[in-house]
Amino acid sequence: MNRILDTAREAVLETLWPLRCACCDRPGSLLCDDCRLELSYIEPRLACPVCGSPHGRVQCCDCSATMLEPLGYERPPYTACVSTVDLDAGSGRMVTLYKDAGDRGLARAMAGRMRAATPPSWLEARPAITFVPASEKALRRRGWDHAETLARAFAEGSELEVIPLFRRPQALDQRELSRKGRFRNMERAVRLLPSARVPAPIILVDDVYTTGSTLFAAANALREGGAERIWCVTFARA
Repeated sequence: MNRILDTAREAVLETLWPLRCACCDRPGSLLCDDCRLELSYIEPRLACPVCGSPHGRVQCCDCSATMLEPLGYERPPYTACVSTVDLDAGSGRMVTLYKDAGDRGLARAMAGRMRAATPPSWLEARPAITFVPASEKALRRRGWDHAETLARAFAEGSELEVIPLFRRPQALDQRELSRKGRFRNMERAVRLLPSARVPAPIILVDDVYTTGSTLFAAANALREGGAERIWCVTFARA
């Protein structure tokens, strides 16, 4: 029933406000062919094989021991991470319109690019899909959960199951915090639901990898819950 209502809602909105490209504002689609091709895609052959940093294949500056030691880590708690694009003007506008302007249709455009960047071996392991839900404050402000919507769009068309595993975080807004501040902020904010049953292989979906604090905290919780392989997929990498 919810899917039918969402489809009807999209049809009404399209009638009142025709689709326009999120990057260039050209009418006709949420992401026009030209802008889709011009996104700053991350080259997998150059990216870090662990954290997905765009130029960390040989020596990663994001997940090295030097960078992680002050945060209390030797390596990321997840198995590996990939991101689709660098966070630049175009992709940043997409994320802003999606999260803050409520343009939910962009979830499919973003998730499509994310699926294309996901290593086939991850999907062949038949993992479940999960996400860190929006905080209560963000949910009240937006009226919908952007993380869950993106995760369900990512799983759309596959046989992979989306499983809500986390409580809503009780954390401060991350946007004004330093990297170390973000990690401290999220350390105790991300917790599994009391009834959560964590699958051994799982893909954790998020919109933007900024410092990694949310994914680190979520991966730690999943490890404690019994996950053995945790793969992270994000749309953009800051």
